Amino acid sequence: MEQADCIVFGEHILTMNDRLDIVHDGAVVVRGGVIAEIDSAENIRRKYSSACSVGGQGRLVLPGFVNSHTHAAMVFFRGLADDLPLKDWLEKHIWPAEMRFLNPEFVYDAVMLAGLEMLKSGITTFNDMYFFGDSTARASKQLGIRAFLGVGIVDFPTMTAKTVDEYIGNADRFIDAWKGDPLITPCIAPHSAYACCTQTLKRVKELADRRNVLTTIHLSETEWEVAQLVGSYGKRPVEYLESIGFLGNRLLAAHCVWVDDREIDLLALRGVAVSHCIESNLKLASGIAPVPKMLAAGLKVALATDGAASNNDLNILSEMSTAAKIHKTLANDPTVIDSRTALLMATRWGAEAMGLGGVTGSLEPGMRADMITLNLQKPHLTPAFDLYSLVVYAAMASDIEDVMVDGKPVVRNRVLLTGDEEEILQKAREWGRKVLSAST
Repeated sequence: MEQADCIVFGEHILTMNDRLDIVHDGAVVVRGGVIAEIDSAENIRRKYSSACSVGGQGRLVLPGFVNSHTHAAMVFFRGLADDLPLKDWLEKHIWPAEMRFLNPEFVYDAVMLAGLEMLKSGITTFNDMYFFGDSTARASKQLGIRAFLGVGIVDFPTMTAKTVDEYIGNADRFIDAWKGDPLITPCIAPHSAYACCTQTLKRVKELADRRNVLTTIHLSETEWEVAQLVGSYGKRPVEYLESIGFLGNRLLAAHCVWVDDREIDLLALRGVAVSHCIESNLKLASGIAPVPKMLAAGLKVALATDGAASNNDLNILSEMSTAAKIHKTLANDPTVIDSRTALLMATRWGAEAMGLGGVTGSLEPGMRADMITLNLQKPHLTPAFDLYSLVVYAAMASDIEDVMVDGKPVVRNRVLLTGDEEEILQKAREWGRKVLSAST
């Protein structure tokens, strides 16, 4: 009998592979952090033994969710400035709070809280855009969550750099420090085309190409941004980025709310992927991205929460349900963004958007073992006619029971195994009191 590191059993297994195979009464074998085999539970029991057994009857096994755009450390600003337009929210409240509080300790403690929230809602991979990336990386490594970490770049001074030269140098050093890590993938994150001038964006593109890393940027999030770019450069944001050679298949663009048909075609032509942040966009009244048009054009669209300061949670299950329903209503067509599409946007397509299609996002032999179990034995999950529909329209974050990343259990029976939950929450409460005191 062969030895496995762990065997994950499920009454149902949603593989999210190219064929969308479902295995009933099945099991996933994990060895060396990799999925070794998926088969019926009966066959797996005959062939393998393991001291680690997860899941079982009444459990649905599926790939961990991918959060393709967030600002994890902003979880400490959750609820600080709500019900405001993006420009006022950002410039009058969030940026001043960041200048006052951001430091390596703040970011580490905040990412510990954000990571705890994400893991317990089934997110096993996230893409971050922020500052003090080493703190984010250390917290992510401690928690055991897979992270794509973008070094934030803007044209104005912040607590991490005073000049563009410093920002670019910080990004280069961060890539040196973390490239090749099994969980942490460095990338570059210029904030936007309105916060970074043409020369800065060209330098970012040169560095990203030279170091072969992903770039992520906010793009066409608001009407104000479009008007700003047209006024400054005589072009809409996507057209402007095309004109300076910034678009490419290693670019992940967040939001893309105010894009026209020509811009969608340009994004598709250049192989740009899009992060759809539906709940943040709704809350800030920024608008709703034309996702059905993007999908029809062949764009890879992933789901994302954005930061908890503008959402206000880090819950991809909620994003799936909201995105599917909103687009049906807008299109007056209930077949638009069906449950299978929504779940693909939260799993395999999210991984592919970050260049991780051969690493995570689906359950297949040879993929890294990033998976979750969902407890089906709940009133709101009974009966189970269509498993995709059940996950997208009925499941809650509290239904996520076990979480495994890179073959290692990190949450078991809803308890974090890689950190002290009460200590994480206590530090968050302490920081919250400091932020509240300074803002009143």
